[in-house]
Amino acid sequence: MSIPLDATLRGFPTGGSADEATGGTHFPADGALQLPMITLDGPGFDANTRLMMDHVAGYGAKLAPHAKTPMAPLLAQRLLDAGALGATVADIRQAAVLLDAGITRLILANGIGGAAAARRLAALLKGYPGAEFHIFVDSAETYEALCAAWDETLPPLGLLVEIGTDRGGIRRDEDALALARRILSEGRLGLSGLAAYEGASAVADPVESQRRIDALLIRSKALFAQIREAAGPEAPLMLSVGGSAWFDRVLALLGDLAQAPNTDLVLRSGALYFHDHGVYERGLADMQKRGGHLEGAFIPTLRLWAEVLSTPEEGLAICGMGLRDVAIDQDLPIALRLWRDGVPVADIGVTVTKLNDQHAFLHHAGLRPGDVIEFGISHPCTCIDRHSVLWELDAAGRVVAAIKTRFG
Repeated sequence: MSIPLDATLRGFPTGGSADEATGGTHFPADGALQLPMITLDGPGFDANTRLMMDHVAGYGAKLAPHAKTPMAPLLAQRLLDAGALGATVADIRQAAVLLDAGITRLILANGIGGAAAARRLAALLKGYPGAEFHIFVDSAETYEALCAAWDETLPPLGLLVEIGTDRGGIRRDEDALALARRILSEGRLGLSGLAAYEGASAVADPVESQRRIDALLIRSKALFAQIREAAGPEAPLMLSVGGSAWFDRVLALLGDLAQAPNTDLVLRSGALYFHDHGVYERGLADMQKRGGHLEGAFIPTLRLWAEVLSTPEEGLAICGMGLRDVAIDQDLPIALRLWRDGVPVADIGVTVTKLNDQHAFLHHAGLRPGDVIEFGISHPCTCIDRHSVLWELDAAGRVVAAIKTRFG
């Protein structure tokens, strides 16, 4: 059932209509919209998309952006229209969302479990005979479960043998190669290639993180060469990796594979199109230190807007935004700008100190009840999922679209 666009949603103009909500007549701090609300800088999102698409294409690589970040079919389609090869999902339900929206070239970048999950996937794909579907496998058990669930009425299923170090994925290369060879020799399902997620190898120390990530990428390249030898030169194969915070290392170490015949190097980067004022901002700064050239080129596109509710004591303000509205798994939100009576005012030094369910505690000098704070966020993947609608802003900061999310 479609989510109605009405006054039950954060960001909707109270007493207004759906047409008014997205007609470009309101901006988040004008007093008409229900706060808190989340917004997406539409031109910034499109600029980030072009930047990432062009950069990756320069190496001959491709993108299947991870849809788990916004779970918004409209944005997934926007990325496809901009040149993405397909989309990535994290589970069967997410696949159902995109398939229902007509997006049928998918990578399920996760293990699904055993026989019951394999049957659920088969039941889903029975309704989409034209789908091109690739899925991670990291065990004989999952492979056998998928084989048992599949028949000729279903679309072909492509298996990506997953290797890893700190999350899922086969740990020993000889075991990964043995599984790939078994898939090839039995011919019950197709072998799409090899997959890894380098981000799980990162630790607090950036030097050690690069060492670990480089090691996984080098390992992936060597193992992919062995799989290529087993599959033969004519077989189409994919090497798929994550890419958001470490795409520079991915392209530096694996980029030449994108030039090889019958080979796709596919990055699943999903968050950089949104960027942020926290974990990804730091990630690009680290990339710059490693010799990258894109720091500052990506635009943080997400904002949380909330009103000051109370200033109960000197230096303390309570704002109408909390854990139900914004993520803190990486950082607290950052106050970017103060608006008073719909007009931006000079910076008065606002800092978020903690969050409750519905309240943010602000250290400040000079806030008043009714002031609106524009906040930046850290980690789009765990912030957007608190909202059923992303309100898109145009270049003038006016609300021009309601992008519905489907997190389930």
